[in-house]
Amino acid sequence: MRFTKWNFLMLVLGYIIYVVDLIVDVWVSVNFFYEGQHVFGILTMSFVLIAAGVVQCFSFMWYKEDFQTTGQKELSCSLLIHCFQGGIFTRYWFALRKGFHLAFQCSNSDDLSSGPTLAQDPMDLSIPSREEPADPYQKVLGEVSDLSMLRLFEVYLEASPQLMIQLYVLMESNQVDFSQVAAIVVSCCAVSWSTVDYHIALRKSLPDKKLLSGLWPRSTYLLYKLFTFVSWILSVALLILLNVKLGLIQLFILWLSGITWACKQQTSFCTSKCMEIFYRVVVGFVLIFTFFNVKGENTKFSMSAYYVIRVLFTLGILVRFWFCTPPDEHQDFFRIITIIIVVTLLIGIFSLIIYYTSFHPNRNKEKEIFDEIDAGTPPRACRIRHFLMQ
Repeated sequence: MRFTKWNFLMLVLGYIIYVVDLIVDVWVSVNFFYEGQHVFGILTMSFVLIAAGVVQCFSFMWYKEDFQTTGQKELSCSLLIHCFQGGIFTRYWFALRKGFHLAFQCSNSDDLSSGPTLAQDPMDLSIPSREEPADPYQKVLGEVSDLSMLRLFEVYLEASPQLMIQLYVLMESNQVDFSQVAAIVVSCCAVSWSTVDYHIALRKSLPDKKLLSGLWPRSTYLLYKLFTFVSWILSVALLILLNVKLGLIQLFILWLSGITWACKQQTSFCTSKCMEIFYRVVVGFVLIFTFFNVKGENTKFSMSAYYVIRVLFTLGILVRFWFCTPPDEHQDFFRIITIIIVVTLLIGIFSLIIYYTSFHPNRNKEKEIFDEIDAGTPPRACRIRHFLMQ
């Protein structure tokens, strides 16, 4: 598997989106405080900090697992970096450095053998790794897959709640603010990009998976995820506008349902029991916004049930809004929102059907390949194998 210039440019774009998303979130939060909307300012910063804390926690635990695999014991420098929220930036630094070398400078595998890896303490680059994959391209793909997993958690823990907050404020005030529009656009881009990027990284990291290549498969998958997500976010924001308590209760019930489903599936992503419980709690939150295969098994029935429930919830919210809201509140703005919800939901479901009937790889063939090569799967690929799949 090669790491091309295109792969490097996509890695750079992902880093830019990550930084811009963080800057815009801080900007919106400051504006909320400046305008006296302290509750929204606190909520905005809270989701940013919670998401950052979760991501740093998983990043450090993966460092710890890699250190144990390679026989290293010193973790103090890595712990310090993650305490100061530097885990993601450190991972990007290594991935960009080695990715650039492979894409633009490296002519053979020996050129990269002396470079530091993410399985080493970032502050102790002199210690060689004893069990890193021999293929330098596999090393970089492993590092990129780790980043894609962390970014997936970050966008659904931070960008998704941010979108609900911004849309709620926008619909409540019925006034357009540039910072809020920027936050909505950037959050949508971050969620869409991170989801598709993770799906591509997943298939690159696992030898038994067919690559998600070609414009139509990627575009169809993007449309499926983006439009089902946008429709749902708008619906929830509309429900919260109608009744804040009812909206929060619904989200909490969906969260508990997601946690219960993850526990029922008996996920095995983390090596420690406490981290596995924490992982299931986070996965439950992610499942509020979109569907993922939490165990890597055939989930045709569970996916169908998930989106049937999603459609019923969306229709219920629209019916409640238009039949329980006084007529004088039926503004043109909300008619447009309703049309957007219905249209995006239809496009998203249609794209889902097209993707899984025309572009999704044959799982039976993948299983046959996996039976043959599983023993040689690199350690990093094993990590992503137990993560969220499609």
